[in-house]
Amino acid sequence: MATLLRRLLFFAALFFIWELVYRLELFQTRLFPSPLLSFVELYKGFFETGILTVATFESLSRIAIGFTIAVVVGSCLGILLALSKIADETLGSLVIALQSVPSIVWLPIALVVLQTGNTAIIFIIVLGGTWAMTMNMRMGIKNVQPLLIRAARTMGYRGAELVWKVMIPASIPSALTGMRLAWAFGWRALIAGELLGRGGLGRTLLDARDFFNMELVIAIMMIIAVVGLIVEYLIFNPIERKVLSRWGYAKS
Repeated sequence: MATLLRRLLFFAALFFIWELVYRLELFQTRLFPSPLLSFVELYKGFFETGILTVATFESLSRIAIGFTIAVVVGSCLGILLALSKIADETLGSLVIALQSVPSIVWLPIALVVLQTGNTAIIFIIVLGGTWAMTMNMRMGIKNVQPLLIRAARTMGYRGAELVWKVMIPASIPSALTGMRLAWAFGWRALIAGELLGRGGLGRTLLDARDFFNMELVIAIMMIIAVVGLIVEYLIFNPIERKVLSRWGYAKS
């Protein structure tokens, strides 16, 4: 509770200083946004015009699909690279190379090949998250303690049973890190893709900029940030605590 209060006070202080700068007109431009007016735009966008409601739902639908595909594909690739030396030396090199390429640069090609903007944006979300998930899953499998594997083999685990019942469960902490990174990269790829594509929060932000509505721009930035905070503190943090407690990594 104390931590939550400190965070609320911190953000309240930031907004107070920001609004004070706006009121004192310290920046010699009419386009400098007001945080209070940005909250007004939030209210209008969600409860009057519905623009932000539609845009937020569209963006969340895209990231949900893209993130799910990235986690599934990345996990499968990571397991393959960890278990197969040939795949690691060949496909693994390609994964490392693709990891260094920002997923947004694939959007022009995706728009041409896939024809529809929605599918193209989901595609770059998948590209944004898959490689991080792959590499973390690979490291998680490779870093399973040899003693644990030997003990499992002594108990009769072999082949696929050893992988699914021992190695994958033991790699869950690393997989969780991969999921976190996949979400972060996928969310950024989504917003960048919508800036160049159509629909969603990214496109709405660009339209607001074109109409010089800086308060709406800030309002959309707030939504993007709040979604990130919700996913981090209400989804990943509780899961992380349970995983660390389950595997004995939690601090006493």
